[in-house]
Amino acid sequence: MLGFGKSVVGKVRANNEDAIFINDTGPGPLSNLFVVADGMGGHNAGDVASGKAIAAFCDYFNDNTEFVYIEDFLADALLHANSQVHAEAQGNPSLLGMGTTFSAVTTDADNLYYAHVGDSRIYIIAESHIMQITRDHSLVAEMTEKGIITREEALHHPEKNVITRAVGTDAHVNVDKGYFPLDDVKHVLLCSDGLTNMVGDAEIYAVMMSDTQMSEKVECLIAKANEAGGDDNISVIVMGWVNK
Repeated sequence: MLGFGKSVVGKVRANNEDAIFINDTGPGPLSNLFVVADGMGGHNAGDVASGKAIAAFCDYFNDNTEFVYIEDFLADALLHANSQVHAEAQGNPSLLGMGTTFSAVTTDADNLYYAHVGDSRIYIIAESHIMQITRDHSLVAEMTEKGIITREEALHHPEKNVITRAVGTDAHVNVDKGYFPLDDVKHVLLCSDGLTNMVGDAEIYAVMMSDTQMSEKVECLIAKANEAGGDDNISVIVMGWVNK
């Protein structure tokens, strides 16, 4: 499986606090690794949080090569990243409170494995449908699940950017983890909310199913998010098979 990705500042923000990582051959014992992280914090703290989290996450795989379940391996690496980001924030007043969303994927021949914190998303795209396999750790997601607001109201809610779980903000974080069979999957999409707040699932699905190269799908999704306003940093990774 190959991946193509890009992260841009968007049309409103002054700097890009998102970070992405793509490795088709590792690191460590993994066959590949793809990550989207959306940093938050004052001044440049979001940049530091997303970059530090990815670096610590990857270091874990280079330092630890034995595992039983891949999804547990990913979750353990993310817990390590959380401790590293939190420790750096505690040691520097200008970084205090910084954190980042984190959505990571690795695959083998049969399955996709993931670890996830925050409201960046992982989607699988099959011939007949698009499906979000991660749960948003956000205030509006919780309100929607409880029936307080509708999905339509959530799209424009004034607190839609408030997340309830992030890497680095606390000494410990709960990590969502799992796996998904790849039998009927055509593409996998990782993205920050800079895409999903601007472009709906139906439009994303149409782009993903278009007869274009994966790199062109990335550019098209980013263009659509910018055309819709580009209110936030936009990060997109499209994964797929060359001959599938």
